[in-house]
Amino acid sequence: MSGNQESLRSLYDAGERLRKEIEDSYDYNGPAYQKKLQTAIRTYRECENLVDQISLFSTNESLEDVVSSEIRYMLVGYHLADLTSKQQSPDRASILKQSKSLYIRFLNLCDAYDLLSNYDRSILQPTDPGALEALPAPVDAAARRNEKIAKFKLEKELKAKIDALAQNPHLLDEAELRKLQTASLSLAVMRSIQQLEMIELELDILSKAPKPDENPVVHLTQDERSRDRGSRDGYSDKLDNIPSTIKGGPLLSQDGKPLRPFTLLDTRERLRQGVFKSGHNLPTMTIDEYLEEERKRGGIIEGGGEKSGIKPEPDEDNYEKADEETMKAREWDEFKEANPRGSGNTINRG
Repeated sequence: MSGNQESLRSLYDAGERLRKEIEDSYDYNGPAYQKKLQTAIRTYRECENLVDQISLFSTNESLEDVVSSEIRYMLVGYHLADLTSKQQSPDRASILKQSKSLYIRFLNLCDAYDLLSNYDRSILQPTDPGALEALPAPVDAAARRNEKIAKFKLEKELKAKIDALAQNPHLLDEAELRKLQTASLSLAVMRSIQQLEMIELELDILSKAPKPDENPVVHLTQDERSRDRGSRDGYSDKLDNIPSTIKGGPLLSQDGKPLRPFTLLDTRERLRQGVFKSGHNLPTMTIDEYLEEERKRGGIIEGGGEKSGIKPEPDEDNYEKADEETMKAREWDEFKEANPRGSGNTINRG
């Protein structure tokens, strides 16, 4: 018996290490993750077989009869159900059903040791003495919301209690170790019921999903036959197969086969298409094209000059030009003195 106990302890510790590595991993779709997941599932299955072999738990005893160090082995079924639900498979429904049966088996074990509360039993209805079946969720939205809030608070308290007790597990005495194992079981029961509800919802969604094509090979063969038939007579209804050299060429070949896509329009069709046209003439060229045309016609002045309106900088060394500008300015000043502003406006004078 001691040898089996040692084997069970080593197997369980190995499974716990793998499970924690899986929880800390983020590459859910990677092959390494799935490989480690399968190894953990095999390890917990060996633990489960060994627990059944040595009859570690019995429905005729209470939790007080179980040794504190062996209570943690009751979580084997819970961990196995949780890891099973994370497997990738084309048949997702079978994975969910397998995980569901494992969760129910774990809850059966906990119920045998009176670890389920009245609320837990209210949402689980026994269909036969050896199984539990999940009931649908409550219809009342307010009641369901209150239940979820209560679950969240209780789960938060259990997590805090487990974290506080698990800081130094080797220094725990018998009473503290039992408190840690019991809190872990209570948290596992709560999460198992939550997962059962999620599994029921996902199974319902999968049952309503459209079924995949049962015979895709036949349809593929038919498509290949149609392609082969089209290639034999030289005609294809795909526009991508039309050579670019014939685009803009004749519509029909000599034997009447279409060479490029076209649309037949009558007068009524043309009138109907013109209903939603704009009521003004749309531009026929871009701004750059318009500027280029204006430049060709000489409508755009480039390079400065008198027509550009840009005054050249005065040349300080050209004294004759400077004197000429000075004389113009002096004459303009004399003209303004001789003709003050408003002197020519005699219309309104008395």
